Amino acid sequence: MACALIVRTVFRSSCVGEVMRAKSSSNLGKACNRMIWNDCPKFAKREGRIWKEDVPKPGNGRSFRRIVHYPEEYTVQPLNVTNLAGRDPVTGRVVAKGIGGGIKHKYHWIAWIREGPKEGEPLEERVIQIMDDGCRTAKIALVAGGDELKYILATENMKAGDIIKTSAHIPRIPVRGNEGDAYPLGALPMGTRVNCIERFPGQGGRYVHAAGTFATVIRHVGDRVIVQMPTKHELSFSQECMAVIGRLSNVMHNKTPIGSPQRLRELGYRPRSGLWQRKSGRHGRKIRPLPPVRVLDKPPPERPEPIVLSLPEQ
Repeated sequence: MACALIVRTVFRSSCVGEVMRAKSSSNLGKACNRMIWNDCPKFAKREGRIWKEDVPKPGNGRSFRRIVHYPEEYTVQPLNVTNLAGRDPVTGRVVAKGIGGGIKHKYHWIAWIREGPKEGEPLEERVIQIMDDGCRTAKIALVAGGDELKYILATENMKAGDIIKTSAHIPRIPVRGNEGDAYPLGALPMGTRVNCIERFPGQGGRYVHAAGTFATVIRHVGDRVIVQMPTKHELSFSQECMAVIGRLSNVMHNKTPIGSPQRLRELGYRPRSGLWQRKSGRHGRKIRPLPPVRVLDKPPPERPEPIVLSLPEQ
């Protein structure tokens, strides 16, 4: 192949790249990149900070919307947050294009673990206040018990002054509790609506957090409890997993229209390009059977800590 002669000036810089010979189109690109890094001082700082970093992908519990600054001990004081606007906090590059802007909100720390006595009378707590939280869809409740204050997710009919109970005891006869009460799944009768379900005992509420959602206790199989999730999928939990009775508050959340593009920006969503459109009903839909019951029997193994190797100074 014919040799290509490359002479280039980088971004209004007076430095001219050295004369290089490229025997193919692939070598041509490598030569241009090498000259950019060698000749242009504007790219010297950006090389290690941006272009050499792997951009993460959304998912796996990372939304790239905000970073909450948690203190060492639990508190009911609103916590400060750092809004990411869809960018990676390390490189600053855009990862989630649909996130950005929005009204700044403080974060209220939810006490996901509901601890109660395993024998005797249940623990009683009083609801002090029901309030909105800008960082989640469901409303939250300020609860007082003894000399402690904490936040929990409010149920549909919960109001200030209610007494809620928490117990870890599984009796022989199922318990018909009130909204907001927390009991093990093995203590609840079939057909009970629940939310904030623990994945494993003692882990804290993991499932069913969104506004207006609930799961249903379907049946008891030995020491396992089959629960139908809001997606109609069925999961098998241990009977010792705690759950809160009732449907979550703000039921009309998914029925309320946004109203205007400005309201959507206030909620922290960037506008789309306008080219993508969801398929309407004329395209039909695929009806697939639900997957089999998923058994959550043991927690996954913890990730090992990374080993850092260092050389002693001589």
